[in-house]
Amino acid sequence: MTIAALEALTFGLGRLAEAAGAAGHRLCLLTRDRAVYRHELSQLPPGTLDIVDVDTGDEKATADALTLLPSLRGLINSTDTWSVMGADLAARFGLPGPDPDAVRLLRDKHRVRNVLNDHGLSRGRALALTPEAVATGDAVADVLRAVGLPAVLKDSSGTSSRHVWLVREEHELRAALAEAARQRLTGRLFAEPYLAGPVYSAETLSWAGSTRLLGVLSRQLSPAPAVREEAAAFPVALPGPDHHTIQDWVARVLKTAGHDSGFAHVEFVLTREGPELVEINRRIGGALVGESLCRALETNVYEAMVDTALGRRPALLDTHDDGGGGLATGFVLLYPDRPGTLTGWTGLERLADFPGAPEWYPTATPGSRLEHLTDQRGCTGIVLAEAPTAELALHRALSAAGSVRPVITTDGPG
Repeated sequence: MTIAALEALTFGLGRLAEAAGAAGHRLCLLTRDRAVYRHELSQLPPGTLDIVDVDTGDEKATADALTLLPSLRGLINSTDTWSVMGADLAARFGLPGPDPDAVRLLRDKHRVRNVLNDHGLSRGRALALTPEAVATGDAVADVLRAVGLPAVLKDSSGTSSRHVWLVREEHELRAALAEAARQRLTGRLFAEPYLAGPVYSAETLSWAGSTRLLGVLSRQLSPAPAVREEAAAFPVALPGPDHHTIQDWVARVLKTAGHDSGFAHVEFVLTREGPELVEINRRIGGALVGESLCRALETNVYEAMVDTALGRRPALLDTHDDGGGGLATGFVLLYPDRPGTLTGWTGLERLADFPGAPEWYPTATPGSRLEHLTDQRGCTGIVLAEAPTAELALHRALSAAGSVRPVITTDGPG
């Protein structure tokens, strides 16, 4: 029997294959670029999973590939990009899966913001910006009137911190609108109020409309205007009242937005007035969040992903306390200091000298051309370290990552 994965996050395939095997199924990855999983696959014994090379951007071709799989029992989609197609295909094949309409709502950050505002779960509203208003300059007055400054401009279906602009002054707003007009967005441009405070992510698991907070991930962003993700740690030790506030808040947010089963990675700002949503991702967290969950909870959390795909209540909901009793982790994303071609890294051989058992997870390979340094596309690799607390784990990861440097060659001087 087969469980299919319609693409996947960069890391976690080994854990997912193990979870599928524990449930008596064979994992089959459908992908249009297996190079994305190069590091993960290199760590696995041959034959751990099956791989079907198919244009996963083509729904018909993907459906045809699924038809050929033996005894297909479940379809997993752990990415944002393929979430709508995954929901549609699960419904088409009669497999357990989320309501496609609910997934479409969650993929539209503009709609989610306003739905939550309508239900008293967000203090601000989002404003859609038409290409015509951007082209004529009317969008400037629209944002100033309806949203105010500071504000954030976003792609309603963006991922990996792409196409996000923080603007504090009117001249920055004009410049951001002009830049946005030159980009190819996956959704539509919109504006929303800027939220002041540190950014976190609630890592949750839901079933039949009931949600459990598995823990909170700290998130360190780069200084504006890039706002790319730089580092994270899990699980954050929150005071009891704060933990319960976030547990209650995130459960209401997910229920209102229509997410009733599976993992969610809910980014929020902890403002002076309490948590405010940044965005909802109906999946396990990216980068090394899945690995961090496994270590903190001392279990393979991907078994819950398999359970959900098979249409059964995840055992993880009932067997672990919030936050877990295992090791905390911190991880740091490494970016080059300039665009160019990656030739390798210096300092990797010194990682073992640092406390916390630092590990190296490359996300790029030598020879890769790196041009987008303001979002996660520019990340070359991740250093992860362990400790008894998230604070100490992050300190260890930052210390170890400071010894590693991406080596970049450029076509011109400098």
